[in-house]
Amino acid sequence: MIRVAAVGDIHMGLESRGVLRPALDTLSDCADLLLLAGDLTRHGTPEEARVVAQEVRDLPVPVVAVLGNHDHHDEQPEKVAALLEDAGVRVLEGEGTVVECGDTRVGIAGTKGFGGGFVGRSAGEFGEPLMKEFVRYSRRCADGLRTALEELEQQGCGTRVALTHFSPVADTLAGEPPEIYPFLGSYLLAEAIDTAGADLSVHGHAHAGTEHGMTAGGVRVRNVAQPVIRRAFNVYHLHAG
Repeated sequence: MIRVAAVGDIHMGLESRGVLRPALDTLSDCADLLLLAGDLTRHGTPEEARVVAQEVRDLPVPVVAVLGNHDHHDEQPEKVAALLEDAGVRVLEGEGTVVECGDTRVGIAGTKGFGGGFVGRSAGEFGEPLMKEFVRYSRRCADGLRTALEELEQQGCGTRVALTHFSPVADTLAGEPPEIYPFLGSYLLAEAIDTAGADLSVHGHAHAGTEHGMTAGGVRVRNVAQPVIRRAFNVYHLHAG
């Protein structure tokens, strides 16, 4: 059994030092790895990223992350990612990584993802160039996730997790105003997950959403935004593949 700890939307600022560390230090007792589902900072500044990096440095389990929209706000996502990488965090965008959990190789495929909406109520690649680019960006994120999941399968990972910031399904947005669903996720992510296959999908972003959902293909989806789970992290159990 693989124990996956996950949390997103911790939104750490300069005054957040030490807030999560006591709970994170207990991870070795309850989890095999930690997934961070984006929006780790408030405004995406390097100063805030250093706070996050210190919070997760030298944890007793491997840490894998994606960035969120807040982590892009200061337009320095590369610096944010580099500071986290320096602290030992594997930051993913359209790629995968493998975590060794005993005799099991767990593959994590990650992307921030983007919006666009869900089947029957989604944006189309039509009209103004800006609208076309909006949808194309969502599609590029989804394509990167699908390719990463497929490559992890080829590498022999029997257990695979899709890690995103934006949601792949509308299920986990229940509680949010329907008018903003197109800005909270995209069905393209779910299509990528169902096409390539995964054992679990983890995301954040929807603070007023719901924890539990599922793709059309039957993959479990969990919204781990901290305002939803209301704790330092949740732990999910996966059968070793």
